[in-house]
Amino acid sequence: MGAPRNGGDLVTETLTALGARVAFGIPGQHALGLFDALRRAPGLRFVSSRVENNAAFAADGHARLTGEVTPLLVSTGPGALLTLASLQESRASSAPVLVISSQVPRAGLGGGRHGYLHELPEQSASFANVTKTAFTVRHASQIPSALAGAWRAAASAPAGPVLVEIPQDVLLEPTVVPPVEDVDPAPVPLTPRAELVAEAARLLDGARRPRILAGGGVSRSGGRDALVALAEALRAPVATTFGGKDAFPWDHPLSLQSWIEDRHTTDYLEGADVLLVVGSGLGELSSNYHTFAPRGRVVQVEADLGKLESNHPALGVHGDAASTLAGLAEAVTRRPADPAVEGEVASVKAAVAARLDAQDLAAERAVLAAVREALPDGAPSFWDMTMLAYWAWSAWDPRGGGAYSAQGSGGLGYGFPAALGAAAAGRGPVLAVSGDGGAMYSVAELATARQHDLDVTWLVVDDGGYGILREYMESSFGEATHTELARPDFVALAGAFGVPATRTSPERLREDLSAALSRPGPNVVVLPMVLGLFAPTHLDG
Repeated sequence: MGAPRNGGDLVTETLTALGARVAFGIPGQHALGLFDALRRAPGLRFVSSRVENNAAFAADGHARLTGEVTPLLVSTGPGALLTLASLQESRASSAPVLVISSQVPRAGLGGGRHGYLHELPEQSASFANVTKTAFTVRHASQIPSALAGAWRAAASAPAGPVLVEIPQDVLLEPTVVPPVEDVDPAPVPLTPRAELVAEAARLLDGARRPRILAGGGVSRSGGRDALVALAEALRAPVATTFGGKDAFPWDHPLSLQSWIEDRHTTDYLEGADVLLVVGSGLGELSSNYHTFAPRGRVVQVEADLGKLESNHPALGVHGDAASTLAGLAEAVTRRPADPAVEGEVASVKAAVAARLDAQDLAAERAVLAAVREALPDGAPSFWDMTMLAYWAWSAWDPRGGGAYSAQGSGGLGYGFPAALGAAAAGRGPVLAVSGDGGAMYSVAELATARQHDLDVTWLVVDDGGYGILREYMESSFGEATHTELARPDFVALAGAFGVPATRTSPERLREDLSAALSRPGPNVVVLPMVLGLFAPTHLDG
């Protein structure tokens, strides 16, 4: 007769019943009951990282790519706290990560017995700013309901990370709870109020110059088709934020693409008599650094109630982007094709291109083009906070693969571990892009990539320092301080982990990167190059 089931088994059974197929994390002393249960859960794959913040980024990357709630399993105290910076990104970018952390034994909770290893006075309080909510389990029978509630909370719009903490003794204690089967993963729908949809449709129908700014909420909600239907019905041009780059087809005649840091695009959007902002809070990066000043009416569709009208007066529609767009597409009156509108869109994009042509940026544009040519259509890309990513925010065509970055909170080290998490979904090659500074945050995860044979090609642009900070300091103060970095030979270092690596050049980049992406498993391509950034267009007159 086998060992009795315990609290750890209830966790893995519940996650499997909810639909989880892969989990990320790192074992720890208080969590051993949970990790022991993983070997009795054949339907749940575990990917072990080397540092907890990178495990959290991996869960974020998997959640963004798949749209599925993704479990993150960590231990008490130091292990849990190391996830906070990564969860800040997940909260800002609405990635549904389900954090399951162990806790000290029940006797130490709530000001009880003290002196346990890893003990924090109020561990869940540390997560208050980076999660939607937190659950503390005190008995094994609470585990299935707590996890199901947390799963639904993480998935419900606006999605985001949720914490469940379970004491060490609860994970280890035998349970008489039967195997978990009947749990409900369905999120609570966020349906907009009918009168708001009707009023928004009335405003859009009456507009002579309707225009749309689509954010990441459109992509996350699966609202792309509804957005296309609405834009075509209204003959309304569409710009996308950096976080919503795949919300609208890049080459559509109504697509303004993502040049929202350029005054040509910003001015055109400002000229709408009715501007529909959907799935965006119009924060700093989506409003040309808060210089954006719409002159007409604004209709804002947003799942996060706190973001409605937080930056601009609007008709605020609290609702899921996809369902709201579908309702609007059905409600508005379809307009005839208007070549003049498509001509306006083409003129805006031509003005943006002319502005770039006037700057000495041919090398940077060629590098980004080479990366785009090397990455197969439909393959996702994950970008660290690095110079080439700043280019990609505006200029990258995702071609059906999605482009993901850490712009929600702006922390370094996101690209590679997030790409590893995405690769665990097993959908084909994934590209990660980092600078040498950001690469050092996550270089230990080369071991994770090799151990789990994850199909990620990591492009490291080595410019000898923190390139963005160097650029900012030189433009602001005339010279940069403490931005130059000693760094390893990344090719040799990757080789030490057993990961194939290539040192390339701008001329060979497309060929070398394409070859790496065609080889299954992890690969590294290093490009030694200093890139410049296009001028700060929000300062133009």
